[in-house]
Amino acid sequence: MMQFYKDMLLIRRFEEKAGQLYGMGLIGGFCHLYIGQEAVVVGIQSALEPKDSVITAYRDHGHMLVCGMSANGVMAELTGRAGGYSKGKGGSMHMFSRDKKFYGGHGIVGATAPLGAGLAFAHKYRNDGGIATAYYGDGAANQGQVYEAYNMASLWKLPIIFIIENNGYSMGTSLARGSAGDFCKRGEGYGIPGEKVDGMNVLAVRTSALKAVDYVRSGNGPMILEVMTYRYRGHSMSDPAKYRTKEEVEQMREQHDPIENIRKIILESGKYKEDDFKKADKDVKDVVNASAEFAQASPEPDPSELWTDVLVEG
Repeated sequence: MMQFYKDMLLIRRFEEKAGQLYGMGLIGGFCHLYIGQEAVVVGIQSALEPKDSVITAYRDHGHMLVCGMSANGVMAELTGRAGGYSKGKGGSMHMFSRDKKFYGGHGIVGATAPLGAGLAFAHKYRNDGGIATAYYGDGAANQGQVYEAYNMASLWKLPIIFIIENNGYSMGTSLARGSAGDFCKRGEGYGIPGEKVDGMNVLAVRTSALKAVDYVRSGNGPMILEVMTYRYRGHSMSDPAKYRTKEEVEQMREQHDPIENIRKIILESGKYKEDDFKKADKDVKDVVNASAEFAQASPEPDPSELWTDVLVEG
């Protein structure tokens, strides 16, 4: 549980720093922060093995960090520097690490479902025992390609968990105004079981993830997890989020914050004291500050990089 706390706090502080650098003009393009949703990826990734594949949408910095990608490399990529995971060419929405089996960050809404099914097909074809996890949001869950992927994944019993990070607002339209029914039940017509999960509780997420991983890895085919979560910031840095009240956001922070919730549980266990949390907080801040310094010290890509990674000779 202490590791969960540290992982979620790293994501929170990293994202806060990324927001600062964006405001300073050091991060260009789009930037979608994961603040508030930390328990989702931390809980799910804790149930996976190194051989498993991960693919997600453009709110992706937290996923990278929990997959083991370094804060230095991620921040350098956000700032478009040569020391980044995609040599400064991918930015916030498109960075990868084959070593960590992290296959993006994708800007196309809903694309992670069929791409994730492809990764799952590769696992099954190679018979390597791995599974794929495909993350996407509640807005993407209404896209047609998601259901084409459900059909293929079920038909071929692909080892994949489809993970819907339902933060309730898509880009800015509330769930009640844009989506009918529960997303976790939309796979029933394809024979895919689903479950709704409290995404503000990292232990609840881990429990459901362990069950889903066991089901999928046992050869039963895909499963859907609809993880109910909440983002404290706007959809992106350019979104003022006027479609909800400040009171609503404050209530979620005060009553359901995933980091504070696990902190209380750990303190009540008596195994850790306030000093332990202070040290953890300092360690996390040191990592994040170092990543910002590394990013700003890293050079911009050489213009010749425009021509690399574009074409592979057959």
